[in-house]
Amino acid sequence: MDVIRRNTDYALRLIVNLVENLETGPVSARQLAKNSDVPYELACKMLQKLSSAKLIKSRMGANGGFELAKKAERINLYQVIEAIQGGICLNRCIPDAKSCPRRPRCVVSRKLVSLQKYIEDYLKDITLEQLLA
Repeated sequence: MDVIRRNTDYALRLIVNLVENLETGPVSARQLAKNSDVPYELACKMLQKLSSAKLIKSRMGANGGFELAKKAERINLYQVIEAIQGGICLNRCIPDAKSCPRRPRCVVSRKLVSLQKYIEDYLKDITLEQLLA
């Protein structure tokens, strides 16, 4: 089981490539796909999801393409992951305590809830800017 899915890995590659090209302006989907070693069709889907999450924006025209919608220091890894795969969940009992009747007395779920929070906080603490520092 992958915690970070393949499409999320592709999206991370694409958005990091946008950070690397901040000075050059918008980058086309085709160029991003090529630079990030992501199949073009998948790159287009991932870029659309990142755009819907308002992490990137597109510009039309001859000098068009994709660019960050916010500064790199205001976008964290958790936001990218959430935009693509809906976040990370260690176990189905974690987001919904009512899904498991054993939850109130389960010693395992208490530890998993702590681990879940740690992972989320860790990912929220890593910005795109920090990745390239």
